Amino acid sequence: MPTLLRINGFRFFFYSNENNEPAHVHVEKGSGIGKIWLEPSVAVSYFRGFSSSEQNSIMDVIDEHSSNFKKKWYEHFPK
Repeated sequence: MPTLLRINGFRFFFYSNENNEPAHVHVEKGSGIGKIWLEPSVAVSYFRGFSSSEQNSIMDVIDEHSSNFKKKWYEHFPK
């Protein structure tokens, strides 16, 4: 389960067995978890245990780092 980024207590990662799904990233902090699709467009799959403020912070990180997250996804799961 490669960790892509740790920032402000959040850990962004993906699981190594998810290559049958479109590019996405998981996020966790404390008991909060979430999944955000990176393709075909950025979209929240789910958030559980995050406040609205934390969800906004997560999406700010996604906006800033989505290109790098996709790059790492395709390095790990070559087409």
